[in-house]
Amino acid sequence: MLEKTTRVNLLYDFYHGLLTEKQRLYTELYYVDDLSLSEIAEQYQVSRQAVFDNVKRVEQLLEHFEQELQLMQKHTIREDMLDELSTLLEQDRELDVHRLKNIITALKNVD
Repeated sequence: MLEKTTRVNLLYDFYHGLLTEKQRLYTELYYVDDLSLSEIAEQYQVSRQAVFDNVKRVEQLLEHFEQELQLMQKHTIREDMLDELSTLLEQDRELDVHRLKNIITALKNVD
């Protein structure tokens, strides 16, 4: 469950602007503020099922956005390449200029 929550939170960070105000509200209350479905339903005087349906719909939408736009995947690739660059630069031996150029080229081509 923690992995799913982390993934939804990351996807939400990338795609929240594509959601409706109500979708953002319920998602933040459920995933960020860790309120239960019942607590959200009571607070907004709707059924627990309505909140559940909305949260599940948002999860599906976020996954669809990622499948189409791949912003999180591209971000992860960039982060991995930057970590590799940092590691190369921190090493005490001579820099592998060819490898550095390859990483920089790959970074430029992520999008």
